[in-house]
Amino acid sequence: MTTSTINSQKPSDDLGDSKLKLQDIIKTLPKECFELNHRKAWTGAVINVLMVGLGYASIAFSPWYLLPLAWVFAGTALTGFFVIGHDCGHRSFAKSRWVNDLVGHLAFMPLIYPFHSWRIKHNHHHLHTNKLDEDNAWHPIRPEFYETWPKLDKSVFEVLMRKRLWWLSSILHWANLHFDWRQYRKQDQSDVKLSVAVVVTFAAIAFPTLIITTGVWGFIKFWFVPWLVYHFWMSTFTLVHHTDPEIPFLPGSEWNAAIAQLSGSVHCDYPRWVEFLCHDINVHVPHHVSTAIPSYNLRLAHRSLQENWGSYLREERFSLSLMRRITDQCHFYSLGEGYFSFKDYYARK
Repeated sequence: MTTSTINSQKPSDDLGDSKLKLQDIIKTLPKECFELNHRKAWTGAVINVLMVGLGYASIAFSPWYLLPLAWVFAGTALTGFFVIGHDCGHRSFAKSRWVNDLVGHLAFMPLIYPFHSWRIKHNHHHLHTNKLDEDNAWHPIRPEFYETWPKLDKSVFEVLMRKRLWWLSSILHWANLHFDWRQYRKQDQSDVKLSVAVVVTFAAIAFPTLIITTGVWGFIKFWFVPWLVYHFWMSTFTLVHHTDPEIPFLPGSEWNAAIAQLSGSVHCDYPRWVEFLCHDINVHVPHHVSTAIPSYNLRLAHRSLQENWGSYLREERFSLSLMRRITDQCHFYSLGEGYFSFKDYYARK
């Protein structure tokens, strides 16, 4: 792991109680980081639509042996749709709420992702990043909780992690958390029902139309496989952003928002074409410092954090060795001990 040490701030391995406040960090960021630029926002959206269109054209015209490349490109471009909706969910795409809601729903529709359901759950994640038993986006499994699970749930979790099928995790998260409005507060349920209705209506029209015009193989070819690629990136981004053998999760009594957002989330460099299609969502630390920073200003904000808070930052480069380290070691978590693997878990029993 490469950790920036540009300044002499408090070292990043001390993530517990601190007097540092999130506002102290935000004050050091250039004001330009928070400025909404309608031209950049809409240009990014138009380019994303063109890239998705190019992806589907490549699927339509590619010979069978080039289809995997076309699928990867189209699915990655679809992930860009999610990032645009992600900005909308944080109200950093446009100043008007109704524009954010409209664009957010349109961006999420092809992904069959209910916009308001995700927005509400995701905002909870930002309020409780790396807080033990509270962070709902990605949190470690505590062995005492694991032992209370049904056998089926245990088996699914073990297969996902031992067989390195982390890339399916986002699908389980999507299915379990975003369609049941009863999981939400009463004042949010009408928004959740609206978003569920939008994607169900889209699927009810688009899927039969696709099958009628292109057959079942067309449905698999044009929607299902690119959708799986999209979930690969969603699972990977989420896992890498918030999981590392050295990142602690702390109980609320010891948790500090400023430290958690700076050192509990990871900046990871991916191939540049991935970063371009996904609107720099990999530049993740400034997004946790302030969700008001739009995606096109994340790099500017990150450079400022490197200059002013470098010793807190965790920076990685995407690689197979990185994924092996995470999926081999980060299975269970215990307070005072940190992460440990299935092998260690069963050795203690």
